[in-house]
Formats: sequence, structure tokens, C-alpha cells
Amino acid sequence: MGNWDWQVFCKDTVEGEIREGCFGRGGDVTYLDWMLSAWGWTLSVSALALVVALLVGSLMGVLRTLPDRRLALLGNAWTELFRNIPLLVQVFLWYHVLPSIFLTLRGVPSFVLVVIALGFFTSARIAEQVRAGIQSLPRGQTHAGLAMGLTLGQTYRFVLMPMAFRIVMPPLTSESMNIIKNSSVAFAVSIAELTMFAMQAQEETSRGIEVYLAVTGLYFVSAFAVNRVMLAVEERLRVPGMNGGGR
Repeated sequence: MGNWDWQVFCKDTVEGEIREGCFGRGGDVTYLDWMLSAWGWTLSVSALALVVALLVGSLMGVLRTLPDRRLALLGNAWTELFRNIPLLVQVFLWYHVLPSIFLTLRGVPSFVLVVIALGFFTSARIAEQVRAGIQSLPRGQTHAGLAMGLTLGQTYRFVLMPMAFRIVMPPLTSESMNIIKNSSVAFAVSIAELTMFAMQAQEETSRGIEVYLAVTGLYFVSAFAVNRVMLAVEERLRVPGMNGGGR
């Protein structure tokens, strides 16, 4: 197409020579090698941050619905704190500020700090969704669980949470896709993910159109794959005839 040069991905990153097959040999690295490695970093940051977000967000979402006001206040404070500070600012806080206050963080790799920052940011959004899902359930489900002899914790675990997660699967799908796109902030602390690759490769090759189109395609493929998986899970977990109500 036009003056586009897709062979840029077959070039050696050091000498700029085109390598047969587009993959490096004997220690050589092509731009294709580099891009695939960056894609792996993007997926790694996203996957680990999603695990953190689901665990912490579910916990905070539950706390916000408990009758104990102190626990509910903790859940509310967490949600409001992390969802009202821009993600990039949170990344810089974890990378530049907190290590100067908590010295033990100085030896933590930047990869881990980005995972924590992205996970906590997304956990606040998931906490709100989990809270809404639990509170949309009829109150009778809580009363029925307690009447059967279950503790409050068991009622949440075996009765409320399984139903609430089915209700909030659509917004969880969106968050799972968003976390892949939001992982691009990792470039700010020198994580060699897709956005950093695109910026550096464009500077070295002057082929910004090809580089950014390829990176955009990888972001799209990643988010679309997550969307398909989550939709399949949602369909499998769907409860026929389930309606929301006032809990």
C-alpha cells in the first residue's frame, strides 16, 4: 500500500539488515522479535493485574454491602480513593513516591509495581460492580441463607456471590478488555510493552504507520479474544429467567 514498507519488521534492530524469515538468528533480534516480546509483556501485565483486581475488587465490593459500618467504610474508602486518582498518576506514585516512604519497595521490580497499580485501580471499579450486583439480589436470598443455618460469610460465599457474579459478567467483560488497553501506562516506567515498542521502533525506523498499525492490531486481537472468552463464560453461567430485584 503506497509507500508502506512492512519489511521493517524483518530488519535487524542493530544493523538494520533484513533477516530471512523475519526472525533473528544467533542472538540477532528483529523488530518482529521485539514486537512479539513486547506483546508478551503487555499480556503478562494485563493478566496479573486482572487477577489482583478480581481478588481485591471482590473483597472490597463485599465489604461495602456488610452491615458492619467500619468494614463498609473501608470498602467505600478504597473504592473512592483508587477510582478518583488517574491511573498514570497512581503508577508514578507507586514507582517514584512510595519507595521513598516505604524503603522495602525500593527493591521491587517496576513490573510488579505496575501490576499493583493497575490492579488496584481496576479493583475499585470491580468493587462498585460487585456491590451493585449483590444489592440487586432480592433480600429474601440473604434471609433464606441465614434461616438455613448458614453464617453470614457462608451466605455470601454460597448464595449471594455466585448469583452476583452472573449479574455483573457484562461489566466484568468490559473491565477485562480495558485492563489490556490500560496496560499501556507501563511504558512510563520503562516496561518494554507494546506502547514502548511502538514509540522506540518508530524513532529508530521512521516507519510510524506500519509500527503503530501493527501494535493497534495486536491490542485489538488481545481485547477481542478476551471479549469472546468472557462472553462464552457469561453464556455458560447464565441463569435462565433470573431477574434483578431489590435486595
